[in-house]
Amino acid sequence: MKFFEAFANVFRVPDLRNRVLFTLAMLAIYRLGGHIPTPGIDAARLQEAFQQNKGTLLGFIDLFSGGMFSQMAIFALGIMPYITASIILQLMTVVVPTLEKLQKEGELGRRKITQWTRYLTIILALLQSLGIATGLQSMEGNFVLNPGIGFVMMTMLSLTTGTAFIMWLGEQITERGIGNGMSLIIFAGIVVGLPHAITEIYNNVFVTRNWSALHLIIILLVMVAVVAFIVLVERGERRIPVQYAKRVVGRRMMGGQSTHLPLKVNAGGVIPVIFASSLLAFPQTLLQVPAFRDNRWLRGMLESLGYAEPLHALLFVLGIVFFCFFYVSIIFNPNEAADNMRKYGGFVPGIRPGKNTAEYMNKILTKITMVGGLYLALLSLIPQIMISGIKLQHLPLAGNFIDSYFPRWLLDGLGVNFYFGGTSLLIVVGVAMDTVNQVEAQLIMRHYEGFTPRAGRIRGRRSTF
Repeated sequence: MKFFEAFANVFRVPDLRNRVLFTLAMLAIYRLGGHIPTPGIDAARLQEAFQQNKGTLLGFIDLFSGGMFSQMAIFALGIMPYITASIILQLMTVVVPTLEKLQKEGELGRRKITQWTRYLTIILALLQSLGIATGLQSMEGNFVLNPGIGFVMMTMLSLTTGTAFIMWLGEQITERGIGNGMSLIIFAGIVVGLPHAITEIYNNVFVTRNWSALHLIIILLVMVAVVAFIVLVERGERRIPVQYAKRVVGRRMMGGQSTHLPLKVNAGGVIPVIFASSLLAFPQTLLQVPAFRDNRWLRGMLESLGYAEPLHALLFVLGIVFFCFFYVSIIFNPNEAADNMRKYGGFVPGIRPGKNTAEYMNKILTKITMVGGLYLALLSLIPQIMISGIKLQHLPLAGNFIDSYFPRWLLDGLGVNFYFGGTSLLIVVGVAMDTVNQVEAQLIMRHYEGFTPRAGRIRGRRSTF
């Protein structure tokens, strides 16, 4: 009952109600653009081709565009150029002193970096749309109705304009709506497949009867367990106690308080999974090129990196763990944190300030980052096992033994063609948690109860509980 009372309170606060309705309106406009096709393309034939290439880089991009890429709508590129531009600039802050200086200048510096991100997004969108237009003309299947320079220019204009408009929608949601606009756009693109997934489950249980009732219950329990696992780990953090010494500033006594430095278990979020998935999807994309497909040696090597193959699973886990460490090393510097702590008179109890504090934080960060990387790897492998398993029987030497004695559900999967994979499920749950937390903060600030019992420390003025 408290949840529904808190949900009703959202619409009792005029400012919060306007923000929520504005966000929903912007997301509706985004979904509307998914039904406007790019001129000059046979969308039906293109969608059939995408159904045959789900495991390639094209299928990965289509996931984040909510199926718009396979239909080649004007929003086909989605928010991926903006995400790529943001990651590139974030990585460049480590090697480019100008960007590092801007990042430390506060709000003015962040605005400048945001402006450069927009410019880089447009450049990337132009290059990607040029590659798409050229690729569609050269592919077998007659996807383009009227090939030529006119089609290329029109495709570049349509897709780049669509990306710029999506970027503007995301910024408007962040500024005037509720939650992070870019994340909510990705969220909307993923959850649009939920009705189809529910329909497919219904058909398997009640129409074709491929699944029994026990089969359905097990699948639902696994889904609930995975979501609960995500919530638990995403909220998990290691708190390093920090004590500030007392000091006299003028006639006032400053400091003397105890606080903590929170280090999140999964500081990289979904970015390591996106990096690893993109790299492993690239070899499958190369198989569509005749030069690679016709070469026996290259084809065998690329097929060994295919989805559900043992080498793919191994490299996927290693890639996720590597990118976790790589990304955390960019966003958090133990030496810089220790120096800042020492400047303001702070220290970790039992640890000497300076180098020893940095080494202590680095040791803790290494442990929790490894846990975070294995968590992301496990989360990404669970859907793969449920859908198609891991083809361990393809391993040399031990393949026959594994095929005879290992359980079939591990080798061939459960045949659960559920829409949400590990990456998309992590995004959906993470974005939902962040958005609910922002709404909850707005409610508590206005003396209403939040959604969770722990947040409801301040009684709502209209609450009856």
